[in-house]
Amino acid sequence: MSVTDITLPGMATTAAFFDLDRTLIRSSSAPLFSEQLAAQGVTSGRSIPLQGLFLKLYEEVGEMRATMLPARHAVKASRGWSVDAVAAAAEAAAEEIAANLQPFAELVFEEHRAKGHRLVLATTSPEPLVAAIGKAIGFDDVICTKWKSEDGVYTGEHDGPFVWGTAKADAVAEYAEANGIRMSRSYAYSDSYYDAPMLDLVGNPIAVNPDAQLTATAVLKGWKIRHLDKNDGVAKIANREVQDWTRPFMRPELIAPYADIDFSDVDKIPTEGGAIIVFNHRSYFDPTVMGLLMAKAGRSVRGLGKKEVFDVPVIGNVLKAIGGIRVERASGSDEPLERAADALRGGECVMMAPEGTIPRGPAFFDPELKGRWGAAKLAAATKVPVIPVGIWGTEKVWPRSARLPNVVTLNRPKVTVVVGDPVDLKYRSADKDTQRIMQAISALLPAESQELRTPTEDELKRTYPPGYSGDPNAEHDRRPGTDTQTGTAGSAS
Repeated sequence: MSVTDITLPGMATTAAFFDLDRTLIRSSSAPLFSEQLAAQGVTSGRSIPLQGLFLKLYEEVGEMRATMLPARHAVKASRGWSVDAVAAAAEAAAEEIAANLQPFAELVFEEHRAKGHRLVLATTSPEPLVAAIGKAIGFDDVICTKWKSEDGVYTGEHDGPFVWGTAKADAVAEYAEANGIRMSRSYAYSDSYYDAPMLDLVGNPIAVNPDAQLTATAVLKGWKIRHLDKNDGVAKIANREVQDWTRPFMRPELIAPYADIDFSDVDKIPTEGGAIIVFNHRSYFDPTVMGLLMAKAGRSVRGLGKKEVFDVPVIGNVLKAIGGIRVERASGSDEPLERAADALRGGECVMMAPEGTIPRGPAFFDPELKGRWGAAKLAAATKVPVIPVGIWGTEKVWPRSARLPNVVTLNRPKVTVVVGDPVDLKYRSADKDTQRIMQAISALLPAESQELRTPTEDELKRTYPPGYSGDPNAEHDRRPGTDTQTGTAGSAS
């Protein structure tokens, strides 16, 4: 049986089977193994001609039948290699691989562990090299190709089948039968079309970063497609997410030529790693301005938005595909914050308006900004930086009283967008940290934002939605920034 047992903590009825290359790690593990084998003196360390080109092709296109012929016969090169030296090389490579898993891989592992599932690495790579990886990432077992050894050295022969394609599916099925795994409940993750037989075995197949053939197969069979370098639900086209494709076109002169938008200190947005981007909410035009800001910073962003927007046909699907997080504020659920926290831990940016909605009536003109606790709670849970952004003038482009922005004006309204330094949070009180966040945003607004004045009747009307028939005197009770439940999160509206 082509199975290496690492730990058997008890009989499980559900398992999650994971491929390795282009699934849990971005590319092939072979170069790392080659480097460590050379470091241990097992091989000469000479580079294979065109190795870099083939590696890049594999990253972009995936596995091909032609490339598996050399892999199948690579075992011959191991003849005479020291078992101990190879083990030492594998241990070193495993540490590096475990430290460079796809950003969201560990979150998937945690989900399965929380449900008591057995985690199994199922890979074509040889046991002497990948058994150590299984241990390093905390898996229970490894299904892989085996090499024969005698007297402490490898013979250059396989010990059993070359675990690829249908042979890998057979090995997984054999493992399941031997360990009491209920395949109808189990999961399998792979990038390769040649692992479709393995994916077909389980009740929950997931095509991860799939090659073109597996993508087509997954669509036809209704299998889930996801990318472990992105938050769950983010769609990709030709191995790039939608925001990557659209970023070159996200320029004010193309998207909003009817507004004069000035961006300041964009370089204060981190170029990598998780970050919470918070902004004050004045207009329906704010999300457009923030999208332009993040494109200018070169970062994709996951935004929290009201369920009413996500429930709109077509628009809702687009928002989900780019990683938007649906918030149903009345539910008090912590799920949106949990999803946002996952995105942050995976190194992504999350954008939110702590006020939760655009202020109405007199509250719109209050110099003191009030915010909900969502951003502060996320920051306390993840310890990522909170970057404040002050927006001013968007209400002149698209006041809340209008159904559409004003796109025909001859005098383009001035909009300013200023990015600040990370907010100094203490993580002891969500309420006090929220005050710090809102004060940091206020400090980025022009001096007129601090003026306490009585608005005109016309100014007040512009802060109400189209067809408003409520009682303006009661709007104080609707003021944004009030947490009635600890699960309530700020969102863009």
